[in-house]
Amino acid sequence: MPARAIVVHYHELWLKGRNRWFFLNRLTDNLQRTLEDLPIERIDRPGDRILVWLREGADPAPALARIERVLGVAYCAPVLAVERDIEAIRRAAWQELSGEEFETFAVRARRSDKSFPMRSLEMERDVGAYLLARLGEAGRHARVHLAAPDRLCRIEISPGPALVYARRIPGPGGLPAKTGGKMVCLLSGGFDSAVAAYRMMKRGAHLIFAHFYGTGAQPGESSLHVARALVRQLVPYQLTARLHLIPFEPIQREIVRFAPEDFRVLLYRRMMMRIAAAIAERSGALGIVTGDSLGQVASQTLENMVAVDRAVATSVFRPLAGDDKQEILAVARRIGTYDISAEPFHDCCPVFLPRSPALRATAADLDRAESRLDVPALVRMGLDHAVMERYRFVRGEVERTVKSVDSAAPHGDAPQCAPAAERAGEH
Repeated sequence: MPARAIVVHYHELWLKGRNRWFFLNRLTDNLQRTLEDLPIERIDRPGDRILVWLREGADPAPALARIERVLGVAYCAPVLAVERDIEAIRRAAWQELSGEEFETFAVRARRSDKSFPMRSLEMERDVGAYLLARLGEAGRHARVHLAAPDRLCRIEISPGPALVYARRIPGPGGLPAKTGGKMVCLLSGGFDSAVAAYRMMKRGAHLIFAHFYGTGAQPGESSLHVARALVRQLVPYQLTARLHLIPFEPIQREIVRFAPEDFRVLLYRRMMMRIAAAIAERSGALGIVTGDSLGQVASQTLENMVAVDRAVATSVFRPLAGDDKQEILAVARRIGTYDISAEPFHDCCPVFLPRSPALRATAADLDRAESRLDVPALVRMGLDHAVMERYRFVRGEVERTVKSVDSAAPHGDAPQCAPAAERAGEH
């Protein structure tokens, strides 16, 4: 009787040369952690694929739902694993297709183990003829269509068993989680920063999140629940995360009190960068990630972004710099953050917004605008009153724990009073 398994394919890891085994080992470890509470017998790596063996009678659906979010996976598929015998392969192919509805079909074979006597094209013709005959016996008038079949039966001959399957599920691709170093991501709650986080996680970066919030909104309008929900949605991709919640309104008030109005938003962003850089230094992170898109709002002109970056020595990464809003929203819908970011909440207290924000600031302009501020003290204020929450994806659920809570830290609803570069167009 055929054994049930899930085949996991990867693409980009083949480009890693001598480092490929490091990435494959991390991908295998991530799969094991993701599936740890499910009825999995073992995980093997025959040839250029990963096989997740299910226990007898186990439903593959829960495992497939988790695997399709594991970074580094090109696609996965529930397979029948059979003896490397053409008769067994024929029967498995019929078992895979007999319950499906289709008018056209085709067979694709891949023989990575050349010790199997039949060539790929021979297998395709043999199994295709067998299926056509069985379909005719069953009174079904399906035909072969090689270019664009309704159903495609795949056969893989690896160093292990023969694998037969007719359905595959795309994965996120990219590189396995935690293979690209640590970074701090500024998470506003809007569409852009969550998509930027996902983009960098796909490149193997492990993100620490920083969310800046304010006070004064009505109950239910807080940005905190949005930030936490976004982290919960993103954590399964990288398995663990830390979220720093930083009270920003006291810092904002100092900027409003002493700095020119047209530079306020840019000074807010410089202060956020400095606090994020301090978190990065404490955490061993090597960069800062933002959701900026070039020219999307006033604070994201090229001149303004360069002027803001000059406040920190830490490298700043903007994975969405060349994307437009529709491209960003399409990714947000695909990864499940769109509805979360679309929830109503206060991005920025309107009283603090400039009436006419600067479009072409220089680093020297912003240095002069900050001359009356005690910048180191404001950075310490943000760090000293921050709360750090830990998130873990365990047994299919996201767990949250709070490490430390200051007396000024958030316990309930509070709005985001940082610049709303992702949700509004006036900055």
